[in-house]
Amino acid sequence: MRRRHTNAAAWGALAAVYFFWGTTYVGIRMALESFPALTLIGVRFTISGIILLAAAWLRGAHLPRGRDLRIAAFTGILALGGGTGGLVIAEQWVPSGLAALLITASPFWMVGIEAALPGGERLHRPVVAGMLVGGAGVALLAFPGNGIGGLGPLAIRGLLVLQFANAAWAYASIYQRRQPIKAHPVVTGAVQQLAAGLLFLVLASVWNEPWRPSTRGIAAILYLVIFGSIVGYSAYIYALMHLPVAIVSTYAYVNPIVAVTLGWLFYREHFGALEAVSMAVIFAGVMIVKRYAPHERKKAAEHL
Repeated sequence: MRRRHTNAAAWGALAAVYFFWGTTYVGIRMALESFPALTLIGVRFTISGIILLAAAWLRGAHLPRGRDLRIAAFTGILALGGGTGGLVIAEQWVPSGLAALLITASPFWMVGIEAALPGGERLHRPVVAGMLVGGAGVALLAFPGNGIGGLGPLAIRGLLVLQFANAAWAYASIYQRRQPIKAHPVVTGAVQQLAAGLLFLVLASVWNEPWRPSTRGIAAILYLVIFGSIVGYSAYIYALMHLPVAIVSTYAYVNPIVAVTLGWLFYREHFGALEAVSMAVIFAGVMIVKRYAPHERKKAAEHL
């Protein structure tokens, strides 16, 4: 009975990741109606980081210190500041559904950066083929007159920022895997969120961006804090601890579908045949890379 209960809870956690992380894209767009990008990033992650750290401290969890603290802060600034922060900045110019779709290209950056680093896994032909397939899907979206390419130069700028976000997230993930931290992943995640949040609050104060506070915008930020950063991340860690990595990683395919649906419902964001084909091509590339990338197979085997 205990095992069955654990499995049910793990699948429930994965369902939460499917839904809540998928909703964060439209949540970001709503929050941007009232708050500038740097402020939004800073407020979101500072609040969620403080809440998670306070909960961990009250439960007597081990908090990282010294070297572990520096690694957690560095990877948080890079992954959340550069990765999620890049997403927030890009959503000023790119519809939330398309932004979610382009974020799924992160595995291509992951295997590419891994191969370029000393001691990294070299690229094999199937992986290269998968990267080329996924890249073709992204190129299809960026083609002039179609998809993002039809939305103007600012949308192309957003596409480039999203690729920077993917690269930042990928490098931070690889770096953290190579520099393990003793603290529990949820505690490490709390430190990462707080580090990124505090940095962006400083940047926002220096940039002095204008605010337009509204009930809708404040509600959107609170939603991102509670369901995106706290509930979503905790559910992800729980699912990762009780389900195979290969299964948990399927959130990358479900989140864009949720984001595209909500983008259409709330903002009537266009999603036509071209975007659907691009999504299928990018997903195909991601599936190939995940199937044949050596480090992905190793992680799945270790978890099983």
